[in-house]
Amino acid sequence: MKRKSVKIAVIALAAVAVLALGGVLLHYAYEAYLKAAYPLKYESIITTYADEYDLPPSLIYAVIHTESHFREDAVSGAGAKGLMQLMDPTYEWIQTKFPGEPEPLDRIFEPEINIRCGAKVLDVLQDMFKDFQTVIAAYNAGNGTVSKWLKDPACSADGKTLTHIPFEETANYVKRVLSARERYQTLYGIE
Repeated sequence: MKRKSVKIAVIALAAVAVLALGGVLLHYAYEAYLKAAYPLKYESIITTYADEYDLPPSLIYAVIHTESHFREDAVSGAGAKGLMQLMDPTYEWIQTKFPGEPEPLDRIFEPEINIRCGAKVLDVLQDMFKDFQTVIAAYNAGNGTVSKWLKDPACSADGKTLTHIPFEETANYVKRVLSARERYQTLYGIE
């Protein structure tokens, strides 16, 4: 009888150990999956422009993740290009914010240039709107559209932050970017 109890206890202990090990392995596998889905590509470029424009690196990563999933050659149906999905007119306009000669349009797909320009757009929008949700909405819908929404009491109670985004595409975009930003913060401990 005693032997049977010891045998059952050993089997139970082994089962608990196997389950615990499986749980640990599952945790690390899930974390590896998330890190593959939310990579830290272009880290030095992103860090450089995050510092230069006083932006959280997690915001730039989140925008790139949401816009292009880190595909340098991405082109949207609307014609937005590169990692940060810049439209040609936006790219040409933001070039006027930099000293020196503007970069030609054919360089829009180069990661360094695309991230520099996209981060500068976020910087300009941050100066205009302050609130991250509003900045992200403006990155998607345009600053003129967001400025109109801020004047509408149905969209903004204070004229500074959006309480309602009337375009479903932009509302979903903001949610996706904020979710991706949170993932980057949690996975890598970056702001």
